[in-house]
Amino acid sequence: MKAYIFPGQGSQFPGMGQELFLQHPEAKKLFESANEILGFSLTDIMFAGTEVDLKQTSVTQPAIFVHSVAQAAVLSDFKPDMVAGHSLGEFSALVANKVLRFEDALQLVSKRAQAMQAACEKEPSTMAAVLGLDDETVARICAEITDEVVVPANYNCPGQLVISGSIKGVEIACEKLKAAGAKRALVLPVGGAFHSPLMQPAEEELAKAIHATTFGTAICPVYQNVDARPYTDPEKIKENLIKQLTAPVRWTQTIQNMIQGGATEFVECGPGKVLQGLVKKINKEAEVSSAGA
Repeated sequence: MKAYIFPGQGSQFPGMGQELFLQHPEAKKLFESANEILGFSLTDIMFAGTEVDLKQTSVTQPAIFVHSVAQAAVLSDFKPDMVAGHSLGEFSALVANKVLRFEDALQLVSKRAQAMQAACEKEPSTMAAVLGLDDETVARICAEITDEVVVPANYNCPGQLVISGSIKGVEIACEKLKAAGAKRALVLPVGGAFHSPLMQPAEEELAKAIHATTFGTAICPVYQNVDARPYTDPEKIKENLIKQLTAPVRWTQTIQNMIQGGATEFVECGPGKVLQGLVKKINKEAEVSSAGA
């Protein structure tokens, strides 16, 4: 069974999507539609912008989403048995399995990015990558810090977990995690505490937009971030998509469950190869490839 997986923030790079735009009329149509929907030239920033330009959340999220959907759209043999996306990538996955129309999903991604940016500006916060400790130890140490916000945010693969919270909370956690044996506990250059309780204002904002959007019938299950389980029911998918902003991304568990569900091949659709690397670390026997290869 073939599983298609879609990347999240951090996979962007200058020039992303330009080859798709130039070589595939169907991709070009999606890019031009995105420019119109967003009210600014996303393609100018994607094709000619700098790394700094592409790091703005309001640009990064739509750019990765459009690139991912366009890459899936040009595949002649695109017949997913199951899909999943890492954080933002879940929106790309929901277009791939026909739950969301491209136009509606892009509107939601844009609202999500703006709401997350606003939440970041409201309260200084950050994230940190923790390497070389088991998930349970990281979660326990975060839970012991009660006077600041710090929580597990991204279960990326065994031995790699990202934590999220207030600047002080993350700094305290990093010291404790290093003392507990972490190989590294490195604060990341991000503008906020994604997938933590500090994203509550963004979640409330996004919830209104999601409830106002029509979700269709899935052609295959989507394994969602909040609990790593497969869903096809539009109402449950909506509910999980809303919770996703303040809940951790359970990527390790998602890939494990997809393999248990019958996945024999993982195809990454979107910029970069981050997810292929994570899948191989979760299960070294897994067959992985890039839709862009």
